Amino acid sequence: MHHVGTQTIITKRLILRRFTNEDIEPAFRNWTGDSLTTTFLRWQTHRDSSVTRKVVTDWIGHYVEPAFYQWAIVPKETGEPIGTISFTSANEKTNSVHVGYCIGSRYWHQGYTSEALAALIAFAFTTLEAGRVEAMHDPANRYSGKVMEKCGMRHEGTLRKADWSNRGIVDAAVYGILREEFRD
Repeated sequence: MHHVGTQTIITKRLILRRFTNEDIEPAFRNWTGDSLTTTFLRWQTHRDSSVTRKVVTDWIGHYVEPAFYQWAIVPKETGEPIGTISFTSANEKTNSVHVGYCIGSRYWHQGYTSEALAALIAFAFTTLEAGRVEAMHDPANRYSGKVMEKCGMRHEGTLRKADWSNRGIVDAAVYGILREEFRD
């Protein structure tokens, strides 16, 4: 893969960009402090913005690494982040990246996550020259699977009791798309 780090990506309605210190309070207000948002996630709802500050500061410190990919999802109309999307891991041997995302519950069902995921899939194939993009979700969070399908990813199977979240030990529905299946 050709690692280039977190670069700004602009879509029709969104700016996907690096986090800044100014994003800490909006992040807490828009998703990290929202218990509905974190239901299916591995990290606990932040009790106050000091927890969000630690996380965002850590991300900012990693931006010097060319293989670090963490974007703020920012609607152009508001200019403040409503969620995050990232390549949580990269496997050089299989030339693949794993995508993770979350968006504040107030912004669900508006197409923002699908728009951000589609942009990251394109970035992975065209800029990183990845051969595969994969993601997974708790089958109880069926809307996450709908986002993946909308972006051309295929359900490849469900691993039983193979993951964990704030709900406990859960199944993991695995989705993937290959470079040759990608249509920009």
